[in-house]
Formats: sequence, structure tokens, C-alpha cells
Amino acid sequence: MKKIHVIAPSGANPDQKSPLGAIEWFKRQGFEVQNTDCIERRHQRFSGVDAERLAEINQIGKLSGDHLVLAMRGGYGLHRLLPDIEWQHIANAIQNGLQVCGHSDFTVFQLGLLAKTGAVSLAGPMLNYDFGSKEDQSDVNPDGFMWQHFQAAIQDRELDCTVEAQQAYLGRSTAGELTGTLWGGNLTILCSLVGTPYFPAPKQIQGGILFLEDVNEHPYRIERNLMQLLDAGILSSQSAILMGGFSAYRLFDHDQGYDLNAVYEHLRKRLPENIPLLTDLPFGHQANKITLPVGASGKLSYKPSGFILQSKW
Repeated sequence: MKKIHVIAPSGANPDQKSPLGAIEWFKRQGFEVQNTDCIERRHQRFSGVDAERLAEINQIGKLSGDHLVLAMRGGYGLHRLLPDIEWQHIANAIQNGLQVCGHSDFTVFQLGLLAKTGAVSLAGPMLNYDFGSKEDQSDVNPDGFMWQHFQAAIQDRELDCTVEAQQAYLGRSTAGELTGTLWGGNLTILCSLVGTPYFPAPKQIQGGILFLEDVNEHPYRIERNLMQLLDAGILSSQSAILMGGFSAYRLFDHDQGYDLNAVYEHLRKRLPENIPLLTDLPFGHQANKITLPVGASGKLSYKPSGFILQSKW
């Protein structure tokens, strides 16, 4: 895998330094980086007008199997494009070896692809910030843990992650082993697709391993979204629920001790006791993230001191 095809399907690039640094870093690793002009596009808050971004997404269905498609960043924008995405053409390219990776707003594409075709995509790092420096940093230095897992995903199509962290919300079974379809992504995005044709069908995700993350969302908003998924019967149909990073929010004085742990405690009370709720999955808007195959079968082993998540696809 030596060809990276960049796409900018959502928000415009706010910081030219980050993607340029990432492109140069990939080149130093021996990658050919294509379609780099997309980092300069802008229309309002979007990375180009809708027609430009749609054409760019549909174009990836024509790429050869030695390409990795890497989203530039998240933000917002993919919802506008869903009805006109050529899902099956892209799925055919994936069947021939193409890989597609991103997170955040890219969850829209990943769940739509799974719902429409069953094809596997990668929930993982993006060009901006994961592989490029932030505004206040001078050097490009991708996180070593992230890079290791990213390479395992794109080269070996393998996930093997051990999390050593105390698990306080396991439910009735404090240790176990299970398998199921890995799926999920950004919590807010996932909730926005419930009831649409771009949300996976029950038969696709029944008994699944659901992973979730979010950014800039106060714990009460996280709880509200989780309650929606619970009351819609989605959480209770899973084999396990893995909570990733929930970052960049601010607590207030009037929260009076209400925090993310309070959210997990309430969810644990309402969630069926046979479904383990695990925390500290290294995934989300953070440097040390793993790369997860959305739609592939996964294996989860858990106990009070942590868990192991594995997949081959």
C-alpha cells in the first residue's frame, strides 16, 4: 500500500500548515500522495461546493486496489451528499482491494456504505492533525501508537489492541469472550442517521460490538444521545458497547458532580445486565487512536482489569 488518495468530503481546511506537513511526511515514508489540490478548496464552511465533493467521492470507485483513500478532516458536509453517492461502485473497488479511512464526520460515509453494501471501511486517522502538526506545533510527529495500528490495518488488515484499564461497568458477567460485527464511530453522527436508509439494518448489527466517541459534547448531550439509542432498541441488541474518547468538553459549576462517569453509571443501570459496557477504548479525537474495521467481524475478551479487541478482514 504505497498510494494515498486524499479526499476532502466535509469541512474546509482551517490550517494549511497541517495537511501540507502531513503530505510531506507521507512522501518521506515512501508513499505517493494523490489529489492534494483538494486541501485548498473552500466554499462557505465546506471543502468545495457539493458537486465537487460528490464527484470526488464517486471518483474513488474508479481507483485501483493498491490505493488507500484518506479523508482530510471531518467537520460537516457528508450528509448533503448521501443520496447521490455511488455506493455499489465504491463497494466494488473495496472488494478489489481499495481501503478507505477516516473518522468524525466520515462516520456518515462509513455507516452509509455498510448499510447500502455491507462493505468494510476503516475508522481511523485522517490527514489533518493525525499526520500533520497543529497550529502551535512546528514538527510533524505522528503518534507512534496510532501509526503502528494504522500500518497493521492498511498492510495486514489486522486489529490487535490490548487495553489495560479498570472496567467498572461490565454488568452481570465480569469476564468473558464474544464475537460480533464491529461498527460505530462518532456518537452524534450515528444518532443523526437513525431512521434513515443510511443506518445499518438490524440484521447487519445484531449482536455487534459497537464503538463510540465524540468531541466538544458536554456529558449531558452524550447521555441524551445514548438514551436515544437505548430507547430505539439499538444498544440492547449489541453484544458489547465500547466507549472511546469523549474529549474537549467543559464542565460547569452547576453540574454539581455530574460528569462522564455519571453518564456511564446511568447507562449501566438501564442497559441489559448481560451486555458489557467497556471504557477507555483508544479511539476518537485524540492522538493515540487505533484503526477499526467498520463492518468486519471482531473478537472481544474482557475482564475487570481491561480487554483485548481483535479482528482480521
